Amino acid sequence: MSLDKATVAKIAHLARIKVPEADQDHLAQELSAILAFVAQLDEVDTEGVAPMTSVVEHALRWRDDVIDDGGNVERVVSNAPEQVAGFYVVPKVVE
Repeated sequence: MSLDKATVAKIAHLARIKVPEADQDHLAQELSAILAFVAQLDEVDTEGVAPMTSVVEHALRWRDDVIDDGGNVERVVSNAPEQVAGFYVVPKVVE
């Protein structure tokens, strides 16, 4: 897949990244090379290959499923700069 300047400009706009017009040609070439590499990876035969989460074989550590009271509100909010009725108070960030 080959990208052109218009596509790079649209991607930059969607990502809210300012890309000068002089750099768009070079960036289009770089992104096209990345997409070509990804397309090469798509051609690799992975039939019969088990999915993995790590290159090192290891087992998950298990813990006992113990029910506790969870009633440590005072301890949880004791370090909060501000709290009301057992809840953290945080500044509003969305208008």
